Amino acid sequence: MDTIEPLCVPTTADAPAAFGFEPCDGGVCAADGMRAAGVSAGFRKNPNRLDLALVVADESCVVAGTFTTNRFCAAPVTLSRERAARGRARAVVLNSGNANAATGEPGLEVARRSAEIVAAELGCAPEDVLVASTGVIGAQLPIAPFETGVPAAARALAPTAAAAHDAACAVMTTDTHPKEVAFCGAVPDGRGGEVTVHVGGFVKGSGMIQPNMATMLAVLSTDAPLTAEAAHQALLDAVRVSFNKVTVDSDTSTNDTALLFATGAAGGEKIGPDSPAYPAVAAAVRGACTELARQIAADGEGATKLVTVNVLGAASDADADTVARAIANSPLVKTAIFGHDANWGRVAAAAGKCGVPFDQRLVDIDLLGVPVCRAGLTVPMDEDDMLRRFDAPEVEITVSLNAGTSCTRIWTCDLTHDYVTINGDYRT
Repeated sequence: MDTIEPLCVPTTADAPAAFGFEPCDGGVCAADGMRAAGVSAGFRKNPNRLDLALVVADESCVVAGTFTTNRFCAAPVTLSRERAARGRARAVVLNSGNANAATGEPGLEVARRSAEIVAAELGCAPEDVLVASTGVIGAQLPIAPFETGVPAAARALAPTAAAAHDAACAVMTTDTHPKEVAFCGAVPDGRGGEVTVHVGGFVKGSGMIQPNMATMLAVLSTDAPLTAEAAHQALLDAVRVSFNKVTVDSDTSTNDTALLFATGAAGGEKIGPDSPAYPAVAAAVRGACTELARQIAADGEGATKLVTVNVLGAASDADADTVARAIANSPLVKTAIFGHDANWGRVAAAAGKCGVPFDQRLVDIDLLGVPVCRAGLTVPMDEDDMLRRFDAPEVEITVSLNAGTSCTRIWTCDLTHDYVTINGDYRT
């Protein structure tokens, strides 16, 4: 029996490779005109753990940002959302260990003051500095670590892959490893030739992950000469199909922030949304965000499997998303995957509980590339073969509702004993 091919879900045609982009080194410093650093400033008890990151453009440049929809948003989100709306910035300073959320006016003052400290080191206006924080909610963020850590980070700034890596490490909380990506490729320069552009970045995220966005701080950069409008459109479109399609535990963070700096250092004419070069650059931004989103899901707290949920044939995009999230967030589905149990009935039950109307007699389900349900009924499976398939690092679930033409893809992970341990011990 043929498996379900999720053709309407974004695939290779939307990938950077389709536009000639290839993976490269450098992370957030892959783009010309960007420098980074990560230092231990004292936000964490462990003096050997990096906890302050500084990412700086050589000059004030185009910036775009997207932020959490959580109404309990943190002070850094309030400040950075306001400043990013200007469409230009020079730097962002990020700390781990303390979210600066639910901290009132004192928290806002610390956010402003930390930006002023960075501005003084760089010789720019405080309004050109964005801020981001991650960690425990409800504790006041001290200013002292910024006073010593920012100058140290400024001295350490470098346009290297090692510096980018340090910055990626400095924003980790329960992440088990840093998450970075970079692509490079040629695009039209608007003058009959081509220029090589880079897109790179890092993200932190491991738990309290359900969009919009994903308990994450992401900093991306490109040396493509994007206009503010193009940068905003490219980032927003990328976030919609990447970070907004990740869920680990259905909780939305107070601090989610994704930023895109566009230095323009690659040269060539400005790239607007209608420019010939825009589709390629946008694909690279989308590809970078997608790769980072997959890394978040794969590193979900305590996770052993990356889980991809495809929902096809829905009556609307909203229906597809609702069904996919119901499956991806189901503790029964997630624990079955952890237990290597090909119990597709849990997938069917999760889809059926979410309020989306469909006819169960039309539903098809594939698990691990194997047809397990057709027209709402069981397809016999080889249990030993399914156990072998669970050895793969990624588990794919595809559900076709056969109710329309809309589809979506969500990334999640399994639910393990370690998830409970990690979150039970988070503040201790």
